[in-house]
Amino acid sequence: MKLTNEEAKIAMELEDYFVFNAADDIRLKGTRVGIETILYDFIHRQRTPEQIAQSYRTITLEQVYATILYYLHNQEAVSAYLADWLEWSHKMQEEQRHNPPSVVVKLMELKAEREASLK
Repeated sequence: MKLTNEEAKIAMELEDYFVFNAADDIRLKGTRVGIETILYDFIHRQRTPEQIAQSYRTITLEQVYATILYYLHNQEAVSAYLADWLEWSHKMQEEQRHNPPSVVVKLMELKAEREASLK
């Protein structure tokens, strides 16, 4: 698909909102928020742009709209990006479930001790 000059200009301006650290790490410029955070809230949680902007104090409503528009302009590539992110997230959750950090193990032990002492 060939972009018109106007579409190419819009795509270039949209990219000004982001920092492309790596193929799997696109963040909103000036923040540590990844586009996956915004898009997950928008697509899967069906939150409005206004609700999303209110949830994260480091981003603006304009940045939320830019992220959604970037997604709409690059839907196939960004959908693949999100699928990879979701797969990685699920894998990390499963890994933590099987091998929790030592602090989590300690907290679980303390909770069990407390519950036992209350009986």
